[in-house]
Order: sequence, then C-alpha cells, then structure tokens
Amino acid sequence: MSGGNFSANWGWDCILQAHAHDWALYPLTRFHAGDLLLEVELGGAWRCEHALSAETIDLLNLFLPLVARMETLVIAQLGQSLDGRIATESGASHYINGLQARTHLHRLRALVDAVVVGVGTVNDDDPLLTVRHVKGGNPVRVVLDPRARMGGDRQLAFDGAAPTIQLVGPGCATKAPPGVRRISLPTTAEGGFDVLAVLDWLHAQGLRRVLIEGGGVTISRFMQAGALDRMHFLIAPLLIGSGRAGLQLPPVLSVHEARRPRCRVFACGEDTIFDLDLRLAAHSAHDARADADAHVPRRISTQAPGSVDVSTTMP
Repeated sequence: MSGGNFSANWGWDCILQAHAHDWALYPLTRFHAGDLLLEVELGGAWRCEHALSAETIDLLNLFLPLVARMETLVIAQLGQSLDGRIATESGASHYINGLQARTHLHRLRALVDAVVVGVGTVNDDDPLLTVRHVKGGNPVRVVLDPRARMGGDRQLAFDGAAPTIQLVGPGCATKAPPGVRRISLPTTAEGGFDVLAVLDWLHAQGLRRVLIEGGGVTISRFMQAGALDRMHFLIAPLLIGSGRAGLQLPPVLSVHEARRPRCRVFACGEDTIFDLDLRLAAHSAHDARADADAHVPRRISTQAPGSVDVSTTMP
C-alpha cells in the first residue's frame, strides 16, 4: 500500500487487530503498514504520522474505543427514521437505513463475542446475525425466548454459521430446534428475563463483549436496566409518521429528568450515527466538545518499518 491517503479497509484491518490484542498485557500497540505507523493506546486514543482519508479517521474514532479496552462491553444499535420509527404500522422495516448502515452493523457484530435478539425479531425477520459484508468472525447468537416460541425453521437454527443459544424460562416442555443449545434461566414476575442476570450468564461463558441488536422492546429493556455501556443510533433521513417506535422507556415528568449522554456524530452514507456513551453524562456543550476532540489524530515522529506487520511494545 502506498500513497498519502490510506483506505478504510486498512483502518478496518487495524481495528480487527486491536480487537484481538491483549490490552491487559500491552496497553500500547503499534500497527505498521508500509511507511505508515498507527499507534493505539488503551482506551482508543490513537496517533498517526501520515495523512489518512476522512473515512478512515472516522472509522478509527468510532470503533477503537470499543475494542481498546479491558472491561466488558454491552452496546446496542437501533436503526430508525427521523421521527423515531423502526417499522411501519404493518411491521415493514426493510430497509429504513441504507447499505452503509448495514455494513456498520456487520462491523459491530465482528467486534463482539455475542449478539442478542428477542424471539420476536427472530420469528418476524428470520435474521442470520452473521458477518457477511465485512472481514471478521461471526459472534455467538443468543435468542431471548422465555416461552420457547422460536420456530425450528429459522435460519439461525440450522445454518451452522455460528453457535446459537436459546435462553428459555424454566419448565419449557418443547424440544430445542436442531443445532440450538437451549439454556433455562429464571424469569421475572412479568414473564421476561432479568437482563442483568442474562449478562451475568453470558459473561460467565466468556462472552464479554455483547451487542444488543433488537428489537426495540429488547433494547429498551436493557437501556431501562442501565445495562448498556454504549448505544449507536442510526438515523435515516425519512419520515414515516406512524408505526413502531424505537426506544420505549418509562415517562419522565420534566426535561431535567431526561438522559443526557455524551454523544459523538458520524456520517454513514445517507444516514447519521449518534454514538452515545451511556456511562458518562455530558454536563455541558464544552464537555461534549472536549470528548470529541480527544479522538483527533495527532502526529508522531517514530520511524515505521517497511513491512506489513503488527507489533506490541511494553508501556
């Protein structure tokens, strides 16, 4: 690879390497490609001595904080219209967001250990929940199905592309679909799962990075429980006017009670990504701006070796 602007494909390769990196052992890593050096720190801050394309800069800024970490990660994505709809009155949702939004979703899948969906999404949409449009591995697929309603003809029950786990409530008498691992967890008085207990079980299985993909009701439950670290809203430039709402949270009495997370904004084709850090509240516009500026690339003077390689350095 040569030239001043390095492509988003190169940036994605670096992100995948950072995803596989042992950050507990080496909190600083360097990626070499030709005459380019990208240095990444624990937390996702990065520096580069060469000019990168705007797309590559956005890619690194958006995804490196998700992978350059030692803690567990629970992130949700929700694609919706400008007026907050995820489907029409008839349930049609293909396709509210554009093709680049689909690529973004597949990138998120590639960076987590497990993707979680509700059984309604599985039965209605028959998703594969795999990584098909970007480089990367498929996550474990987890279906929240307290009453064991998942159809045995759903693709993720038999395609073999990745392990599929069906979480059901106690006492389900039906057999699990072939190719599906069924696990029984306690349910609440309302008949659903305690989402924090679900995450505890997933983490105990070594599934430390989790994507809550859908649908809107499932994401809302994780949001309400305070279980999400980050949230990606993908907003499409269209007005539906009616239909299924995205987030559905308990009402607040005043604007002061509304959640005000720190937010960064990225273009995604015709759509717009709002990257919310739900563990940090933005106390002012100045704080929010400072948070965004923390990811601006800075120049470094280290001489990069000529071969394509990834190396680590001790702090």
